[in-house]
Amino acid sequence: MQKRHRDPQRYFNEQALSTQKYIIPFIQSAKEINKSLQVLEIGCGEAGNLKPFLELGCFCTGVDYSLSKIEKAKEYYSTLTFENRIKLISDDIYKTNDFDSKFDIIIVRDVIEHIHDQDKFLGLMKKLMAPNAVAFFAFPPWQNPFGGHQQMCKSKVLSHLPFYHLLPKSIYKLVLQSFGEDKNTISGLLEIKETGISIERFERLVNKNGYIKVLKTLYFINPNYQVKFGLKPLKMNRIIAAIPYFRDFFSTAGYYLIKSN
Repeated sequence: MQKRHRDPQRYFNEQALSTQKYIIPFIQSAKEINKSLQVLEIGCGEAGNLKPFLELGCFCTGVDYSLSKIEKAKEYYSTLTFENRIKLISDDIYKTNDFDSKFDIIIVRDVIEHIHDQDKFLGLMKKLMAPNAVAFFAFPPWQNPFGGHQQMCKSKVLSHLPFYHLLPKSIYKLVLQSFGEDKNTISGLLEIKETGISIERFERLVNKNGYIKVLKTLYFINPNYQVKFGLKPLKMNRIIAAIPYFRDFFSTAGYYLIKSN
């Protein structure tokens, strides 16, 4: 397992930096971000992604199912100057009634691929959006070399081995067991195998639920990789990006900005 996954403060700082450098400009190219906006992040973890929005004066809400991550987020923000403009909630997004308003921007970053009922989720999200709101999605297509999140493995071999998450479930599980991965890791990786999402499925669900794609960029080198590995982001070749299914094997990230139709 990479050191960054064992260091929540480092992960918080990485999220904040990559959001500031890449996500904020992506959104701003279609929607002005100003002090009047309400921003919601679903699956916020330690809420590092919200820090750049707070720095721009936005009012922010972060919700995550994990109580420990929300407690860490509260700990980090207690040392900053944004406490009166951020609300952090530990709850199930389908059950919480703890929202004070509707939202102008919703952030779903590296989360949709972990959600079981993605169709239901996109339907729910509409109810949380203010008029003229936009939702930002970023996710790794399932078929890409590390779409199975195998970088979470403790085995150095498995954490750097591409594409084997595409093996049939029984063989995939056997490989994980053979390299000594613990039950929790195996369970988590098998769950992602069930929920991993392709570019095609995501776009079908966007259309089905009555959204319009405002912006779309597919990346051959994920912008996150600059912070993680020092690699310069690289957009997908236009020809490859236009070929359904084939593009999923080469795209390490999809950035989307959508709005309700």
